[in-house]
Amino acid sequence: MQRRDCHRFSPDDSAAQLPDDRYFVALTRGTLEVGLYAPDGTDPQQPHDQDECYVILGGEGRFRMGDETVPFRPGDFLFVPAGVPHRFVDFDESFKAWVMFYGPKGGEDPIQASPGRSSSPSA
Repeated sequence: MQRRDCHRFSPDDSAAQLPDDRYFVALTRGTLEVGLYAPDGTDPQQPHDQDECYVILGGEGRFRMGDETVPFRPGDFLFVPAGVPHRFVDFDESFKAWVMFYGPKGGEDPIQASPGRSSSPSA
C-alpha cells in the first residue's frame, strides 16, 4: 500500500478472516494498529501497553474498566488508557468492535477535554 492509497476494509470482510483468538489485524501504520475484535462467549483480555479505542459495531453488553462498568451498544466509542484492566462482559453473540491501538508504549499524556468543551457528554 502506498502512502496515498485509500485502504478500505469492512467489518464483514474482516470477520471472515478472524483467527481462533477472534482478533483480526486489518491495518498497521506507525504506532497505529486497527483490528476487528469479536470474542466468543468471554473476553480474556489483559491490560495493553498502548492507549486503545473501541467503536462498537454490533451487539450489546457491558464494559468493565477498572472499578467502573458501563453498558454499550452499536455506535458507542470507548477509550482505555494504557495499562488499565478492562473487558467486555455480558455481551451477546453479535458483539464485534473495531479496536485501535496507538501511541507510545505506556500511553500518552493525561486525558484532557477539548478547549471550550466539557468532558461529560451530558454537560
